[in-house]
Amino acid sequence: MAGGAKVLLVVVLIAMVANVFRKTESAVTCQLVVSSLTPCASFLIKGGQVPKACCNGVKSLYKDADTVADRQTACRCMEQAALMLPGINIDHAGDLPGKCDVYIPYEISPVFNCSSYCSYTH
Repeated sequence: MAGGAKVLLVVVLIAMVANVFRKTESAVTCQLVVSSLTPCASFLIKGGQVPKACCNGVKSLYKDADTVADRQTACRCMEQAALMLPGINIDHAGDLPGKCDVYIPYEISPVFNCSSYCSYTH
């Protein structure tokens, strides 16, 4: 998989997760996104069992991003994080929401657009 495709894959995954989150008290930051999704790295690359900490992070992020601005911020943070995590498998990224019992209204794709997909309302 080419470097650009890997970046898009990670962005899509992160956007997917961030896109369906609901905010609790604070705005979403890149630090929150990275810390929430770091436990998912091994699954995104190798597949297999999704670590419980990964699903906990996905669900936590879901609760934190309840505005369009927060979802778009999370998506952009994931784009940046994707540059640092090569080897992401798009199929594993697409499987993650279902494995963590999180519903998203779109398919994970390497041509994901944070502005378009993160603008829906809950």
